[in-house]
Amino acid sequence: MKKALMAFGMLLMAAPAHADITHKLSTSVQLTVDAAASQATRLGSTYSVSGSNITFASGDLGGLTAPSGSSAATMNAGTYTQTTAGSAFSFSESFNAGDAIPSGTTVSSGVVGSLPAFGNVTTTAGGVAGSLAGTIDSAGVMSLTAGGAGTSATGQFVSEITIK
Repeated sequence: MKKALMAFGMLLMAAPAHADITHKLSTSVQLTVDAAASQATRLGSTYSVSGSNITFASGDLGGLTAPSGSSAATMNAGTYTQTTAGSAFSFSESFNAGDAIPSGTTVSSGVVGSLPAFGNVTTTAGGVAGSLAGTIDSAGVMSLTAGGAGTSATGQFVSEITIK
């Protein structure tokens, strides 16, 4: 009996290891050409006034007049007088006209058909594909060819081994 148990134990120890092994290989190429883009920001109108020994006459402090339609706000100049005649005074009044929306421009949908000439515009040129290329042959070998400005070519090879 002892010999039979010992033989059975040896049989278990001598059994071959068993595992499922999966090996995956993949190759990919990604080619990108940047698109041209513009971003325009409409600037608002500003008005400021400051001074000392100055009084605004008859409640007429300068400011902005609300725009109508697609126009920009306009300046409403104030009427000021020196508070104490013959005394020192300082006075400064400034106005920056904001951007009006060009006629025929529709912005209700968030898409502008043509780029308006607003106060703050950033434009980037589109990429040039040139000789940009990428290939993968039947053996999984990839080949990348550089393109012009604003392009990128990315190649990737992945080897994955899974043991269960």
